Amino acid sequence: MSADGDGRLVEQVHALADEIAAVSDRPARLMEVCGTHSHAVARYGLRQLLPEQLDLLSGPGCPVCVTPTGQVDAAIELARMPDVTIATFGDMIRVPGSDSTLAEERARGASIRIIFSPMEAVDLAKNGEQVVLLGVGFDTTAPGVAVAVAEAKRRDLKTFSILCAHKLLIPALDVLLDSPDVAVDGLIGPGHVSAIIGADAYRPAVERFHIPCVMAGFEPADILRAILALVTQLRDDVAEVGNEYRRVVTDEGNTRAVAAIYEVFEACDSEWRGIGVIPGAGLRLRPEYADLDALTRYGVQLHEGRDDPRCRCGEVLRGAIRPEQCGAFGRACVPEHPLGPCMVSSEGACAAVYKYRLMDES
Repeated sequence: MSADGDGRLVEQVHALADEIAAVSDRPARLMEVCGTHSHAVARYGLRQLLPEQLDLLSGPGCPVCVTPTGQVDAAIELARMPDVTIATFGDMIRVPGSDSTLAEERARGASIRIIFSPMEAVDLAKNGEQVVLLGVGFDTTAPGVAVAVAEAKRRDLKTFSILCAHKLLIPALDVLLDSPDVAVDGLIGPGHVSAIIGADAYRPAVERFHIPCVMAGFEPADILRAILALVTQLRDDVAEVGNEYRRVVTDEGNTRAVAAIYEVFEACDSEWRGIGVIPGAGLRLRPEYADLDALTRYGVQLHEGRDDPRCRCGEVLRGAIRPEQCGAFGRACVPEHPLGPCMVSSEGACAAVYKYRLMDES
């Protein structure tokens, strides 16, 4: 990007901020549903460009963060078993369980492989290793995991299984918006998830709660355009689904990806950190794939985990508090020694504010 190009982008961002200030006529709390949006807001200092009456809150859009401690404990128990290899995305490695992390178990000799694609777990299993794939993520990563599970089933790989901790975003949004301790006036819709499920998926919640929702990309101008659309709807007292990320998000979404998910998985009740058990907000293997369930294969039971009492990650995920309102933030809880997943994940709100805190406070 040339200096002139950078200058034009800065002018565009400031022009959008000025439009937002001109349109915004009341205090409003807007939630960044996606954790990547939270990082972009902090990185580019977007809060400082907005009118004081606009409050940006982080939401439950970090799949690693909403994974409850009990499921982390189950992964650790599996990692401690002889001859078992855990295949996981990197964000899960340092998430605290009740008494350990996968990183600590690896340091003690456990076989834990960081993967970049679920198919890598299938390749490991083809080589004869007993592999457990940690299936963590929203609707975005679920299609790739589903394809890997289907391939393992097709090959009849007895060395492959999955610990499924996938979450579905829309049922969680319904519960969150209905919560008495969360007051949200508008939603900045997640780009990645929406590329799979489509903008239409948000219409029932928008109509039920009369809260506008606008899809956004991840560049500063993308986010500000979504905020402008939200404050315009609030000014006009309307609540609609908007889409400021049409280059990626369509109304119907990626129907082939959704079909891949439900060929292998079915919706189930699921525990979310900070919110509780949500009906239909998780995925489990369909009966024809049940033999690939790692918990059943290895006789592991899910139990309620023990969180550090100082950690308020659950409240951050509900938008009830900001990360810096947690007494442990930046003191007992830092990226090198996190008390909870919100300070660990690349999509965690606490990690975002901590990383860019000097910019955020300037």
